[in-house]
Amino acid sequence: MSTQHKPTTNMKPVLVVGGGPVGLTTALGLGFYGLPFQLFEEDAGLSSDTKAGTILTRTLEAFRRYGVADRVLAKALRVDEIGDVERATGTARPSVSADLLADETRYPFVVNMPQHHLEPILHHALNETHPGQVHLQHKLVDFRTTDDGVVATFDTPEGRREVEGSYLLACDGGRSFIRGELGIPVEGESLDVLTILVDVKVDLDVQNPRDYPYLAYFADPTEWMILVRQPHCWRFLFPFPANQPEPTREELREKILRFIGPVEDMEILNTIVYRIHHRIATEWQRGRVFLMGDAAHLITPMWALGLNTGILDAISLPWRLAWVARGLAAPSLLEGYAREQRPVAAMGSGEMAEAARKYMLGQNDAVRAMSGGAWANALTRTMLGVRLDVDQSGDWSMVRTEPGPLRVGERIPDMTLHDGYGRPVRLHDLVDDSFVAFYFTDVRRRPVIPADPPGHKHQIVTRRDAPNDSGLRERSLFDVGDKFRERAGCAPDTVMLVRPDDHIAAIAPMRAGLVEDIYRKITRSDAGASQDKDA
Repeated sequence: MSTQHKPTTNMKPVLVVGGGPVGLTTALGLGFYGLPFQLFEEDAGLSSDTKAGTILTRTLEAFRRYGVADRVLAKALRVDEIGDVERATGTARPSVSADLLADETRYPFVVNMPQHHLEPILHHALNETHPGQVHLQHKLVDFRTTDDGVVATFDTPEGRREVEGSYLLACDGGRSFIRGELGIPVEGESLDVLTILVDVKVDLDVQNPRDYPYLAYFADPTEWMILVRQPHCWRFLFPFPANQPEPTREELREKILRFIGPVEDMEILNTIVYRIHHRIATEWQRGRVFLMGDAAHLITPMWALGLNTGILDAISLPWRLAWVARGLAAPSLLEGYAREQRPVAAMGSGEMAEAARKYMLGQNDAVRAMSGGAWANALTRTMLGVRLDVDQSGDWSMVRTEPGPLRVGERIPDMTLHDGYGRPVRLHDLVDDSFVAFYFTDVRRRPVIPADPPGHKHQIVTRRDAPNDSGLRERSLFDVGDKFRERAGCAPDTVMLVRPDDHIAAIAPMRAGLVEDIYRKITRSDAGASQDKDA
């Protein structure tokens, strides 16, 4: 479990409105970075919705950082293959093999877990680490900004309550009250197509064994289907037109039996219907108010791109708030949240999800996210292939189509190196709460690297172990076989600066003062982060 950091003093709490997965994860992130927070949920309990059934690898990495990955994995079903089948003929198309990512992440799989099982885990973790900071039955009815924060008004069972905070984070869903009060419009469309999700108690493992992947997409021009093995049941998802009446349970039963064939016993546990959306808020930040998750983007729940795109927001914003609160960055650092995440949601996840829906209907021959090799497809579909526009060049992507050197904006792989004491250390552990400059150089030549200021570390990455008399052993990482440098595609005597969200801020030839200059640009202006990028 990750270490919770020393609380930031003399700061009003960050107010998180909405107790869904994105709100809960964001609160965990704030707590991880030592920021005071209070979370408010309108309902008396957590959601009982059974949607959002697959958690992608990048989300698991966020859960690891925020201290809840082990709890989630203990209750989830791990899946290392995502199937792709032509329903009419049963012909298998190339599947996604997440096991190919074993050198990229400590979680080379995705997991199946319904939302109403996930939320209690996140909520329980918050109550353990920050008791009394989650408030149920608090309906936001008004808010206003002040010179140094926000004031929110809630209706509660005990009457109206005003709460002062430093920022207001809108995690209050697709019908966001906060977005509406700000008058922020949304762009995009809601299609006249619905999806019905059906959770079914049926034994397809022993009594009626079927050799289906535990996560599989069955394409069909008439009626595609998604099959998900949840830890406690099987889940079926079907489309149907919005102008038709919702199928009865008996009709759903017949539909499922047509797919799986006769079974001894089957019980429909619950159903939920939702509309297909691709709607993005035109603004994600208005002063001290930020939109997150469905309040910022409503995305077709295809290829698990709905909830998991929201968790990308919960990765991006908390560390920025922490750097500003600690006095390590100017408030302009916060502008990078919307600038980087909005295109990923609008033109990345949103367009990819709609292309995937059409692909399932046979309306297009290929999806760009499945146009690369097996490794690249796995990286894309687990959401590990996101490249952010960290240097404002307009160069970003959701898709990896081929192996190649790491680029500015990409997430670094979570590879294993060894520290000066011989202990294995994961790269993501090093950047959990710090910028880290990795110097790919030969430690035997006694390279000069700067001292470590607050919020920033300098580490030598070397294939030759640091001699005891070098004075650099504790600041060196042993890269056995040059594996990390080769994966990065960096020449010797290159420096790579990585942000606390695992994304690369700069890659450039080593020179005196370079890293300090880049770090200063990021934290003081958040502009022109890497004039030497990809050098």
